[in-house]
Amino acid sequence: MSPDDPGIVLELIGAFRRSKTMFTAVRLGVFDRLHERPCAVNELARELGAGPGALARLLDGCVGLGLLVKRGEEYHNTEAANVYLRQGSSRSLAGYILYSDAVLYPLWAHLDDAVREGTHRWRQTFGWEGGIFEHLFHTPESRRTFLEGMHGLGLLSSREVVRVFNLSRFPHMVDLGGATGHLAIAACERYGSMRATVYDLAEVVQHAGPHLEASAARERLETQAGDFFRDELPRAGLYALGRIVHDWSEEKMLALLRRIHAVLPAGGGVLLAEALLDEDGTGPVSAQMQSLNMLIATEGRERTPEEYRALLEGAGFGDVETRRTGAPLDAVLAIKKQ
Repeated sequence: MSPDDPGIVLELIGAFRRSKTMFTAVRLGVFDRLHERPCAVNELARELGAGPGALARLLDGCVGLGLLVKRGEEYHNTEAANVYLRQGSSRSLAGYILYSDAVLYPLWAHLDDAVREGTHRWRQTFGWEGGIFEHLFHTPESRRTFLEGMHGLGLLSSREVVRVFNLSRFPHMVDLGGATGHLAIAACERYGSMRATVYDLAEVVQHAGPHLEASAARERLETQAGDFFRDELPRAGLYALGRIVHDWSEEKMLALLRRIHAVLPAGGGVLLAEALLDEDGTGPVSAQMQSLNMLIATEGRERTPEEYRALLEGAGFGDVETRRTGAPLDAVLAIKKQ
């Protein structure tokens, strides 16, 4: 790029406008409604309770972003919108978009204070005290929205995470904090003799049931309620933690990993699904942005392969391997020494 080309700066100045345009269209139900039948702006405005002129600007903005197509006076979903932006889609990211709009978007407004103080922004943004996930789950609807959003995100990576290492030697996997069970489902569908237990809080793990039942491996999938910080862990040869380590402080994660290490048999393993930073921290951008997201929303952060190695070895593990998957999440496997 030429030094006098402001393109990258202008693009970043407007980046939040693009996100908010998509967020708003999802929140209004535009993509679910247009999936039923394409229509013109006046009809859609009546059904959604919006002003026709203002809605036309939003819809035309979605056309510009490649989310809608306009044919004559009618608006149509693109294929990407049908798959990822409808709440009724089995691969929907709408839940995570709604969570991003309602929770992350306000939190990010205080990134400057998070950087100054090094702490998350829940109290500053919402006036909330206590545990982060208590607030995410403060109503059944907010819990469902968050979990379905994370399920949609998980589907983008879980098959690749269980593919990059050969996990066939582990007959039983426990997916700690497994929520809707997408990682356990992917593992059991890939490895025909593996059994898996989705382990999470009672109010969370109930949401896994429909997803497990829909899997071809449903006979080898089960759920168990519990708190992995406090309760006795189910026994298994492999424990999986998908987007868990990056949520919590170093002290809490070391304590959990040591608990896992203590109950594993020799040769057992722990599989982490996380976004890996480059060793020098300068990429990839998706992991860098997620690490900033962890700063404003949690106690945790993203890590480099070497930082994961140090964390796992500090908990007693050896043979730590990291693999890039090409998906949003990468994979780390560590083994308890013989």
